Amino acid sequence: MEERVHPELRTMLSVMPELNFDRENLEPMRKAMDEMFVGAPQNPALSIEDRFIPAADGEYQLRVRVYSPRTKTETLPGILYIHGGGYIVGSVETFDDTCQELAHDLSSVVVSVDYRLAPEHPYPIPLEDCYSALLWFAANAVEMGVDPARIAVVGASAGGGLTAAVSLLARDRNGPAIAFQMPLYPMIDDRHITVSSNEITDHRVWNAKFNRQGWEMYLGELAGGEVSPYAAPARATDFSRLPPTYTCIGDLDPFRDETIEYVLKLTQAKVPVEFHLYPGCFHGFEHSVPNASVSKRAKQEYNQALKRALHKE
Repeated sequence: MEERVHPELRTMLSVMPELNFDRENLEPMRKAMDEMFVGAPQNPALSIEDRFIPAADGEYQLRVRVYSPRTKTETLPGILYIHGGGYIVGSVETFDDTCQELAHDLSSVVVSVDYRLAPEHPYPIPLEDCYSALLWFAANAVEMGVDPARIAVVGASAGGGLTAAVSLLARDRNGPAIAFQMPLYPMIDDRHITVSSNEITDHRVWNAKFNRQGWEMYLGELAGGEVSPYAAPARATDFSRLPPTYTCIGDLDPFRDETIEYVLKLTQAKVPVEFHLYPGCFHGFEHSVPNASVSKRAKQEYNQALKRALHKE
């Protein structure tokens, strides 16, 4: 793979450690990831608060973190942020910086959902947690100074998969209107039938093996069988009436082909879509190598698209 990697990303890739998503390594990995972000600086221009809301089962209290600009001169748009991590790792803490940036730079109220993770909590629990957060956000939007007609759903990787799934669920349950969805390099196909889902084998980045492990843990007993499109949105047959969409992918990402197919199906269903393909870029490149010009460009392009959608620019 190395010879195909974008020149700006090669140096960092050469020193990146190999990853391990075996079940016995998940808990140490989760703890290590969270500890990296303990005590991270907070933007003084933002109010940041953890709230606990009822989950769909009525018993579990789901944590969401709310980021709100302290100075508000008008009603703001809202962003439901769903973190990535292959459905098996990641938390609100891991993506705290991302949410602070979105709230500050896009003058928006961000609600980040700390959904329960597989394999302890397989599908549909993570999705229902995210949908519960959307319902709560929409119901409390006015109280938080948010225009309920301008709520977007945003996520990357597994968060992108859950973003796409939440949009399907909201449409089919006649739930809150979603103004815009941004499922970045989304994890949406459990079948491993595309070229890209099998060609990436480098253990320093998300690869074919990790992808199979993530899906097996997320789907649990459903793995290998007939899977709902709410679990794997690439399986959907109706893409109509979904929100305007922005997505992007690197051409060395296992999700490349399923993302391109998703864009095609949305476009054929007359859903407005903006899509960017970045040559030589692996999964999550803009977070792994944030100072590369291609990373800065990718991040600027998707944040500008979100800003245009939410602020009607």
